[in-house]
Amino acid sequence: MARERATSLRRAIELLLALGGAEALSSGGLGVKRLTDLLDDEKSRVSRTLRTLHEYALVERDPETLAYRLGWRLYTLASRAGEARLLAAAPAKVAQLVEELNESVHLSVLSGSQVVTLVSQPSPRALTAASWVGREIPAHCTSSGRALLLDHDLAELRALFGGEALPAAGPRAPATVGELYERVRKARATGYATVIEESEPGLVAAAAPVRDHRGLIAAALNVSAPAFRFASRLDEAGELLRRVAEELSELVGWRPPRHIPALERAAVE
Repeated sequence: MARERATSLRRAIELLLALGGAEALSSGGLGVKRLTDLLDDEKSRVSRTLRTLHEYALVERDPETLAYRLGWRLYTLASRAGEARLLAAAPAKVAQLVEELNESVHLSVLSGSQVVTLVSQPSPRALTAASWVGREIPAHCTSSGRALLLDHDLAELRALFGGEALPAAGPRAPATVGELYERVRKARATGYATVIEESEPGLVAAAAPVRDHRGLIAAALNVSAPAFRFASRLDEAGELLRRVAEELSELVGWRPPRHIPALERAAVE
């Protein structure tokens, strides 16, 4: 029995490696017959293993081509390796921001078209929201979502939100993907995003992206507060969030490109 389990595990690993290979990635997946040939195994055993992997969302099957490809859960597990370092370093940076801004600060990640909060520290003020940890909120009308979407182009935003129209939200939320894209472009130019009453009346927020070792946006730091006491501080908060987010990015392995001044560049050349 133990040997049989080891063989089944080895087959599952070899299938995942095959689906992560160049051939599978270039063709959008591999069928059972091709996988059977690659593993030099019996088709029935390969099919059973694929069904088990599919059951746990480690692979997915295209309903039209019937080809298998790596599943979303595998990517989630892989990202956790980087998340561990990020989650270890984030609380200190969140606490630093709460101390400097005196408002609630959060670390969030993108999950589809939603934002999920992983780390949250409330404002020491009496009027503040409850903990946001684990909550899902729309990405299109929040500062954290805007920061997480900073690298998306118009086509990617349309694909993410399933069309042009966006779900109804706060009084100043973007109504279309085109409008959202213009706000993303504005945030990209400053390195941080600000929103005023986009998710709900009376709430304002600012956020900046945190990048992983590859330079890809992995999370966002954001501050949120009532408009009456924080609206005038949004740009100040955005600049601070951008600096702290860059510090956090460097802690998890990102090295920003070095900008060489014109005089120095001329000397080098």
